[in-house]
Amino acid sequence: MRVELTVNGARHEAEVPDHTLLVELVRDVAGLTGTNVGCDTTSCGACTVLLDGRSVKSCTVLAAQARGRDVVTIEGLAGADGLHPVQREFARHHAVQCGFCTPGMVLAAVSLIEESAELDEEAVRQGLKGNLCRCTGYHNIVKAVLAAAEGDRR
Repeated sequence: MRVELTVNGARHEAEVPDHTLLVELVRDVAGLTGTNVGCDTTSCGACTVLLDGRSVKSCTVLAAQARGRDVVTIEGLAGADGLHPVQREFARHHAVQCGFCTPGMVLAAVSLIEESAELDEEAVRQGLKGNLCRCTGYHNIVKAVLAAAEGDRR
């Protein structure tokens, strides 16, 4: 099957088997390994990307479902002027330890902030519940997301 899509602003075309997952296309065809494969069961969120601006677990999306659509991975999040506000706040609040979940967590947070009119600690915890971190205990992740959300609303 022929799949054409935009990943981080660059057009990609590939001939892939029908059962190819978006995470496989991003990693193996586009060569963007910041999108991690963690569980293969949709449980961890390490493979989260933005698909047309909304966070999705790319291990649950067939590459064919992304045809003609826009994908943003962690590699494409920062702009010409530097880190995305969520990336900056994750660094500032030390919201990482091993870093394996961080790309997916950051992209899920970006989507959460975009989709939410108001966020508090509970809303952030609920909004990120599909993204697992085995290292941090989430405290600093929540602080980082709230700081980024506040910065976006100033």
